[in-house]
Amino acid sequence: MSQDHNGDNRSLGQLFASATADLSALVHDEIALAKAELRQDAKRAALGSGALVAAIGLAIFAVPMLSFACAYGIHALGVTLGWSFLIVFGAYMFLAGVAGLVGYSRFKKVKKPERSITSAKQTAAVLQKAKPHPRPLEPKDARPSVTGSAANPAIEAKM
Repeated sequence: MSQDHNGDNRSLGQLFASATADLSALVHDEIALAKAELRQDAKRAALGSGALVAAIGLAIFAVPMLSFACAYGIHALGVTLGWSFLIVFGAYMFLAGVAGLVGYSRFKKVKKPERSITSAKQTAAVLQKAKPHPRPLEPKDARPSVTGSAANPAIEAKM
């Protein structure tokens, strides 16, 4: 077959090297795309985690000194002490609920890397269709056999 077959003067080795480089670049680009998508989702997950940690911290520790100060401040306005503490408790639970909802909404925005999955599936489909051309099998008689004293004695010993 002539080299000018397709208007391309590259040899088979050069074509194979070019195809290998293109396939390698495709794989590297898909990995970079997946990393970019996962990095965005990791930032969203980190923000959601931070909000949930804040909600749990507020719900558990509830800043005792501020709670007492608020309760006694409400009591100074004329509300009984029991109701004052209950109002402060309700305010902290409300804040914890709001922080929890913010964290939950952030977690809902975390998605699968759809573009990477689609691209990988398309590449896999293309590669499944591409089949290598098998070389014709050579009969054993066509191969020259190496025998005699000129050949490597280690090879003859293994046979």
